[in-house]
This record gives sequence, structure tokens and C-alpha cells, in this order.
Amino acid sequence: MKMGPHPELKVLIVDDENVVADSLALVFSTSGYDTRVAYSAEQAADIIGNWEPKLVILDVVLPGMNGIDFAIQLETKCPRCRVLLFSGQQVTSTLVQEAVEKGHPFKVLAKPVHPTLFLDEAARLASAGPASCA
Repeated sequence: MKMGPHPELKVLIVDDENVVADSLALVFSTSGYDTRVAYSAEQAADIIGNWEPKLVILDVVLPGMNGIDFAIQLETKCPRCRVLLFSGQQVTSTLVQEAVEKGHPFKVLAKPVHPTLFLDEAARLASAGPASCA
């Protein structure tokens, strides 16, 4: 963890593509964020049990539980934790539509996403005030 301009903003990055998750973690940590990485929704749930992120950057297509189902779970367990979904898979549109029909409208960024878009969103959230799992 590198302390910098945003050490209060904890960011959890969840992607089963290790290189994507690790690269985003590097971008965030070198920008001064407290960053953790998970390679599945289940691993992310374990991390959140002990560490409360303000932002979860979450791939939609994951092994086991998909990112949208995990995001819905986060809405209940961590209502003030923000979620930013991203995906490069076609199946995402079906999953997003099903979530919308159940009352969970999510914005999904299409891969590849430039890291500055994630950093911009994190900065916006940091200025929005405190949020965490509570």
C-alpha cells in the first residue's frame, strides 16, 4: 500500500485476468490509492470481510459468481460502496438486462478501458465523501 493523495480511498479490483487486475492495481497504487486485488467474486467477498473498499472495480464475467450478481450482493452488504463494472464479453448485455429487470441498473464500461477513466471515477468518488461497508 502506497500512501499518497487518496490513501482514504480503498479500491478493490476484481478480474479473473490476472494481468488486467494486477495492472490496474499498479495504476491505482502508484497514484496513491490503497488497493487490493481479487481474481474471483468469492475471493473479493473474503477480502471485503476484513477490509472495506470505497470502490470496487469489477469484471462482469468471472468464474463462479458473475460480477453483476456480486454487485447486487454488495448493494446489500455494503450499500455505500461504489461499484464500477467492466467487461469485454457479449454475454454481459444479457446479464445487465436481467439485473435491470430486477431493479439493479448498472453501468458497464466496455473493455478495453483506459486506466485514466478508472482513475477519474475514483477521484470523483473520493470527492463525494465517505463511503464504506457499514
